[in-house]
Amino acid sequence: MDMSRGVPVRVQMETWVEQDGQQEHHQYDEPGQMVQLGNTIYIRYVEPDQDHLPVTVKIKGDNNVELTRGSNQGDTRLHLQFIAEKQVHAQYRTPYGVIPVDTITPRIDVAYTLEPVNGQVYVEYRLIANNEHLGDYRMRLIFSA
Repeated sequence: MDMSRGVPVRVQMETWVEQDGQQEHHQYDEPGQMVQLGNTIYIRYVEPDQDHLPVTVKIKGDNNVELTRGSNQGDTRLHLQFIAEKQVHAQYRTPYGVIPVDTITPRIDVAYTLEPVNGQVYVEYRLIANNEHLGDYRMRLIFSA
């Protein structure tokens, strides 16, 4: 099977957000695609909410995951990198301008197999902007062919 051309997968994405004492929980179950290039795996799908933002999760090894929401062409693009126990700078492009943000990732778990194709990524991270703690986030991505 040529994974560089992409394999259809079922994507289950679950996120938990805690901001200002408020909690939110989102869950998507969408068709997507998995592509493998070298040692890197890309999971792609489109969020079903009103914006229909494309999402790419890039898995580079056990403790390095990147999340991109939106596209280079759109007015909204968020690109976050999660590296276990590190603080990483990022940029959040909004219709109102670019906001610099940092992620801190206390926990990251990655496990997958390619035959059969299935896996799980779990990330706990904190978002910081202007030295202010914006919120705590958890994300679980499950994919299977």
